[in-house]
This record gives sequence, C-alpha cells and structure tokens, in this order.
Amino acid sequence: MSPAVRSLLVKTLGRELGLSRVGIAPAAPLPGATYYKSWLRRGYHAGMGYLARNVERRAAPASLLEGARSIICAALSYQSSSANRPHAETAPQAGPATGRVARYAHGRDYHLVLRERLETLVERLRQRLAEPFEARLFVDTGPLLERELAAAAGLGWIAKNTMLLSRELGSYTVLGEVLTTLELAHDAPETDHCGSCTRCLDACPTGAFPAPYQMDASRCISYLTIEHRGTVPPEFHPAIGEWVYGCDVCQEVCPFNDHAPAGDAELCAERAGARADLLRLLKLTPRQHRAWLDESAADRARPAMWRRNAAIALGNRRALDDAQRQALAQAAASDDLSVQQAAREALRRHGDQG
Repeated sequence: MSPAVRSLLVKTLGRELGLSRVGIAPAAPLPGATYYKSWLRRGYHAGMGYLARNVERRAAPASLLEGARSIICAALSYQSSSANRPHAETAPQAGPATGRVARYAHGRDYHLVLRERLETLVERLRQRLAEPFEARLFVDTGPLLERELAAAAGLGWIAKNTMLLSRELGSYTVLGEVLTTLELAHDAPETDHCGSCTRCLDACPTGAFPAPYQMDASRCISYLTIEHRGTVPPEFHPAIGEWVYGCDVCQEVCPFNDHAPAGDAELCAERAGARADLLRLLKLTPRQHRAWLDESAADRARPAMWRRNAAIALGNRRALDDAQRQALAQAAASDDLSVQQAAREALRRHGDQG
C-alpha cells in the first residue's frame, strides 16, 4: 500500500470515528520552535514552568518515538449554536449570580474523548494494514507543540490570538496526535487568512496580546482562572468579569467561528455546564468538586481555585445581596490566601472592608 493510500485510509477511519479533521505532518523539526523559545525567554509562559522543560524535544517530535516518520494530527470541534455569543455578554449580567465556564469544558473531558478515538483509530489501522508499525498517542499530555503540528498538517493556521484557526471549523477545536513509524503522505500547511482583522486582539479584556501572534499568559484570563495557583492581582479582577473557568472572548469575536458547523456531541454536552452558581462555588468542597466534575476537563482547577474565581466574579456584580455579602465575609476568613484575598477585594469594591 502506497503512502498516499495509507493516508487516505487514516482520514477515512478518522471521519468514521467522528473526528472533525485529520491531517498528516512529517516527523521533522518544527520551524515554529524558534518562536516558542523566544516566547519562553520573554516569560510569557508565566507560572507554567512545565512548558520550559523538554524544549528541544518539543522542537523535534521524532525524538518521542524511535523511527517515527509521520504524525497523524486530529482536530475535534466543540462548536455549538451558542458558542459565538455577543462580546457584550462578557460584562456582568443582571439576574442570578452565576459565572461563565469556557466552552471547551462544558462537556466530557476532551482528553478522554479524543484519546479513546485515537486509540480506536490505531487499532483499526492495525487491522487494515499488513505491515507492523509503532504508534504513540498524545492529547495535550506530552512535550509537543500541538498547534504547530496541526498547522503543519494542514488543519489550519496559527491565528493572531495564537489559536489554531480553520476556515472550515473555526477555532473551537481540541487537538490530538499519533506519532507513527508508518510512512504516510503529508499534507500541505494552510495559508494564514487572518488578513488585517484584529478583532481577537482588540477584544481581550486584559490586554494579553502584546502584538499579533504573541500571547502573554500572565495576563490571560484562562491562565489566571485555570493554571495560576495563587492570588490574582486585583488589577485583573474587573476585567475577569463573570469568567470562573477559562475565557472565550478572543474566539467569540472571530468571524471564522460565526458559521462553523456543530461540534462533537460528547464535547458539547452539558456536564460542567456553561454557567455555575457563584454561591455554590464559593463554598465548594473537595467532595462536591469530585462529584460535579467527574470526567470533565474543568477538574483541572482545584476547589480553592473555584472559590477564588467565584469571589472575583461576585465582586464584579453590580450589587450584592445579603447572602452573597455574607458568603464573601466567610470566604474572607478562609485558610487559603488566594480565596481570602479575592473575597476581601470583592467586599472592598462593594464598600465593605471585609
């Protein structure tokens, strides 16, 4: 079987398994590694020290599997009819005290969903191909420059907000890879179609983009609410708005997301949900956290982080009722410094010194 026929088989099996797009990249050094090293030198990875480890391996994906020739790159969409909400909704809303959860975390954990499908893809390839081959799977779990690989495989291009963007799928996608010793025909990279548009850069509430194609994680709401373990500087509290887990603002305003097809049912299902009750979050216990976020990507944030984020979101409401004020006062006495600081700042902003 020729490399081209093998590649066609890979993509056919991928479609049968519900993968949104599949492309093939060579197991070769990545040109984008130069930018990545510059990004690290500038400290834009903030407190994510793990991103500064295995830098050379990230630049040379073939080092992760002996004899690797090709990399199967898969994209799975989590786009839904409500994904592209008006940017104005990121401001605090009247009504019930709820916080927003980034769309990728609404449904079942993408790590589980995508890994299961890639494992099945490899199994079916073994059944269909006569020659033996080695394969190693990754779903946001190893030292790979996933977006660079996906771009090399023709799944899209790196947009000005540093997300992978596709004319067909938009940017609401998660990525997975299969390094393999199979010789496959490689896809051509896609051209950048951002043009002169700067909507994503202009919309960022915290100014996390110092320039097009550059992102300072230390100013990103997704980083501050998910990855950052300590206190959140008060200067960022107003801009965080109602976000309690992640942020979709730079994607909501992207025109390529306006008409993207519906995403995968498992990823779009309401598991963690689009909104979470802030009072419930402010009192979240480890046991409640485990029960609520079982098989959810949102379990990455520990209970104390949810409580901290809920306090920030409550501080951004136009007014507090007695129950909210009382809950914040209790949180202000928390043993966790990040929760304590967020609650006191929320009370201070509402005229109470906590």
